[in-house]
Amino acid sequence: MSSILVVDDDERLLSLIVEILQKNGFIAKGATTANVARMALHYDHFDVIIVDWMMPNESGIDFIRTLRNSDSSYRTIPAIMLTALGDIDHKLQGFENGYDDYVTKPFEERELIARINAITRRASPRKLAKCLKFGNCEFDLGQKALKLNGQFVTLSTTELGLLSALSQRPNEPFSRIELARKLSFQVSERTIDVQITRLRKKIGDNPKNPTIIKTIRYIGYMLCCKVIENEHEVS
Repeated sequence: MSSILVVDDDERLLSLIVEILQKNGFIAKGATTANVARMALHYDHFDVIIVDWMMPNESGIDFIRTLRNSDSSYRTIPAIMLTALGDIDHKLQGFENGYDDYVTKPFEERELIARINAITRRASPRKLAKCLKFGNCEFDLGQKALKLNGQFVTLSTTELGLLSALSQRPNEPFSRIELARKLSFQVSERTIDVQITRLRKKIGDNPKNPTIIKTIRYIGYMLCCKVIENEHEVS
């Protein structure tokens, strides 16, 4: 099930698009400004971004261009431009600044869904890997199953959520606050430290000298692993 972020300052249209997407089986969230969208991207995983061209303070063009030029892990998420400007010059400007497709307002629901399906198919090779290898462990991202030396390991709900969150961006650091938000707004940063210690023990990572879930000073934690996708190690 694909997750989609919709960015539009028109709250009525934003609610309508989110409702359409949810009705068609997508997970959809809305943001009314570019800054709110950045926060959403920081804390959640999205497969597609739909961004309105004309927005106050920071236009959709500026937002996507900045996103593409950043060093963030979500800079490659496919983006669909939502615009009332349908001439070729505006479309070309959108493509040149990082958009992957466009939908002209007013739009047909069927066209929007068809374009989302098409763009997710094209982007599928960039999706999350099928499996991660670290130490003597393998973690199947699809099945959410962990094996140590070929044997399944039982994880608590919190431990599994934590490992799944770290697996969203392998070999990249997460702050404690970010991990806490991904698990639950009731989970404290201190709880993250305790759960990391427990998770390290279960995956055979020495808590006193960890090499798999590393502590990144002043930031938080990072899962160091090899990424397996389509039967090939890619990192």
